[in-house]
Amino acid sequence: MDIRSLDGDAPATIALLLPGFRETMSLELPGDPPVSAALLARLLQRRHGADRIVLAAFDDEGRPAGCVKLGLDQGDPDGPGHGSLWVFPSFRRRGAGTALADAARAELHRRGRGPLLIDAPHTPAAEAFAAARGAGRCGTNLRNRLVLRGPVRAALSDLAGRAVAGYRLVHWQGRCPAELVDSYARAWQTLDAPVNGRAGVGRPTAEDVRFREGEAARAGHRPYVSAAVAEDSGEVCGYATLLVRDSPMADTGETLVLTGRRRRGLGTWLKADVLCRVARDNEHLALVQAFNDVRNTPIVALNRRLGFCADSSWSTYSLPC
Repeated sequence: MDIRSLDGDAPATIALLLPGFRETMSLELPGDPPVSAALLARLLQRRHGADRIVLAAFDDEGRPAGCVKLGLDQGDPDGPGHGSLWVFPSFRRRGAGTALADAARAELHRRGRGPLLIDAPHTPAAEAFAAARGAGRCGTNLRNRLVLRGPVRAALSDLAGRAVAGYRLVHWQGRCPAELVDSYARAWQTLDAPVNGRAGVGRPTAEDVRFREGEAARAGHRPYVSAAVAEDSGEVCGYATLLVRDSPMADTGETLVLTGRRRRGLGTWLKADVLCRVARDNEHLALVQAFNDVRNTPIVALNRRLGFCADSSWSTYSLPC
């Protein structure tokens, strides 16, 4: 196998890898709509505050056999590379996975980083592959889906209509209103859930908010946000985000409520509201997916309350470099 480094932000990379990625996801997640170019672009693009490694394996005829993408937090120069490794179905059991894992570990070692953290569907094949390479499982996420049809829509509308006293909802699509962007950034600072391959939150500013909005737009995604603003202070006290693309399936983003404002129903109100809005504005939308760490019991419970159902689990494996 020939391993090549690719630019994850280049349209040519998306066009090259999209057929194999579509074949892979149709096998791993047969109930999902076909993978769109926008989804793959979002997965491979470089994120704010993070570097990105994209390596692809090619067979003797120059056909892509699989790829690995890793995010490197620039604020943690000795830290891990975290991402996903995919071997396309037509090329499995030919050594592509081993070659990609070895190449990724070598690249991290060259940069003085480690370990290599790889997310994969929790299957016997993934467990066997990880064990054969001395990898240990260090976390598991649930993949949840919400079908935006029938009684679910009515239930969401009911939850979105249960206002919380002392707060008002502000909605936007795309850019955060200028009068709220600083407050929104301050709320974002408190996010404590790590995200695969992205930089740690740190102390984001309005400039960081604008950069993140631009990232989504460049990958063909439309961010929807519902924010709870306190009547007494005018501050953003919580928000829920969702990303819509040219596909029947959308992705949830973050749901956050400031520590001192929790246990009042704000999280349910916010997430129900943003789901109702995207369903109303996008007739093509049929599904919403969300990934949650199994240890994040409040968010797991929130998703159940809103009608999400887990259909698979994905584990993170750690390989020393």
